[in-house]
Amino acid sequence: MTKEKRTHLDEEAVLLLNKGRRGFFRLIFGRTTVVVLLLAAQFGLLFAGFYWLRDYTVYGGSMLAGLIVALIVVNRPRNPYIKITWILLIMLFPVFAVPFYFYVDADWGHRLVRARLEEIGQETAGLLPQGEEALRSLEEADPGAAGLASYLRRMGGFPVWRNSGADYYPIGEAAFSAILKELGQAKDFIFLEYFIIREGYMWGRILKVLERKAKAGVEVRVLYDGTCALFDLPYHYPRQLEELGIRCRMCAPLKPLVSTHYNNRDHRKILVVDGRCAFTGGINLSDEYINRTHPHGHWKDTAIRITGEAVKSFTLMFLQMWNAADRGMEDCTRYLAASAPAEAPGWIAPYGDSPFDDENVAEMVYMDILNRARRYVHIMTPYLIIDHEMVTALLFAAKRGVDVKLITPGRPDKKTVFALTRSYYRELIAGGVEIYEYEPGFVHAKSFVSDGVTAVTGSINLDYRSLYLHFECAALLHSVPAVGDIEADFQATLQKCRRITEEDCRRDRLSRRLTGWLLRPLAPLM
Repeated sequence: MTKEKRTHLDEEAVLLLNKGRRGFFRLIFGRTTVVVLLLAAQFGLLFAGFYWLRDYTVYGGSMLAGLIVALIVVNRPRNPYIKITWILLIMLFPVFAVPFYFYVDADWGHRLVRARLEEIGQETAGLLPQGEEALRSLEEADPGAAGLASYLRRMGGFPVWRNSGADYYPIGEAAFSAILKELGQAKDFIFLEYFIIREGYMWGRILKVLERKAKAGVEVRVLYDGTCALFDLPYHYPRQLEELGIRCRMCAPLKPLVSTHYNNRDHRKILVVDGRCAFTGGINLSDEYINRTHPHGHWKDTAIRITGEAVKSFTLMFLQMWNAADRGMEDCTRYLAASAPAEAPGWIAPYGDSPFDDENVAEMVYMDILNRARRYVHIMTPYLIIDHEMVTALLFAAKRGVDVKLITPGRPDKKTVFALTRSYYRELIAGGVEIYEYEPGFVHAKSFVSDGVTAVTGSINLDYRSLYLHFECAALLHSVPAVGDIEADFQATLQKCRRITEEDCRRDRLSRRLTGWLLRPLAPLM
């Protein structure tokens, strides 16, 4: 090794060491750590108060209060599984759980966010009218699918579109290449909304393009979930992007204030370029999603690119969330006029789901597909933590003779969640549902495909958080050529999976079965 090369390597080592030290000190003394400590202190004081109050109650009184609150919970219009969780906590820990239930039920954090989103919804209502020709033609082709489209329109304000196309990407690397290409062609605006943005190769490449486009006069906005400030990004990262000419906001940033709205994360993945194309799917902006790193083996993820008039729905979804985070209101019409028709067959209905509108849109779409399926429903999901209604829908479809197959991860990203996922296997398999685990690694794709005509792909997992607590988005496809691509990808992925049998469930590790059994009543909290 030459002296020059050795010197260069020494300099690189020093730079890495200094970077590591800066990262360590930023972690220890940064605002994120202070926020987390203050939140922990507030929760500690809250529960300390509950503990102190126990000295002023008698056993019988606490049990009576627990019984009364349990009856209140039973009679509230909520999901039965969530009621069971609360009742269990109230019966076991009445002194702590009773006041905590009323604290959560007071909904202090939610009320402000709900009111803000309702205001934005009213301001933007009517910006995307349902085209009569699109809905009429769908009714003629498939009345059942038209019924689902009507539901999305009435309950969420999401129209179904014709003159729109879809390109499916069966792996993160392919989606990343397509994203870079589209970003490089941007001329007017770029909107990004992601649950996770993590510094590394993937985000670094994208950020260079965004910086270059911002300097060229393209309007660039970035919106990401506030939990990124815990481990992935500095708390003041939006300010850093603003210095590059990129407008940036955090959704529900973490602050030292105990509030129930922190349970509702922005889990959506949306990228819109000039209103002419939009991306969604399971892929976040982090290196494991394109297999640059391998924390859980091979990472299987998917994405879809929408073109044509259906892009307007994703544009409006982004602007609504941006205005909620920005606490402002702007004229959205300029951005909605950018989408151009695309010559493509079929119908596309992009849609979102909010935890604050009292309508479980994401779950209803999945259940509608299961209930209308005639030949097959094939599903990929990283998590399987579902309520009684979804279990019933899966089993009913299988018992009707529908080929119901699920692909789940072979290697978990969270062991407790994996144990919960596996706790559902035995019941589903006994009812005729086939379950396969992806042996090379972790499946993060979220897709439903049915009968060669209907498919959904987006950010929505089969778990409580996606179906009830998070902001989510997806695209419903009907008679679109990409539906065939999604089914072909499912079949190709199936070849890399191991089928799980009832015998496998019986032979599963006792610790995992016990963990799933114990955590099942607390599933809504996972």
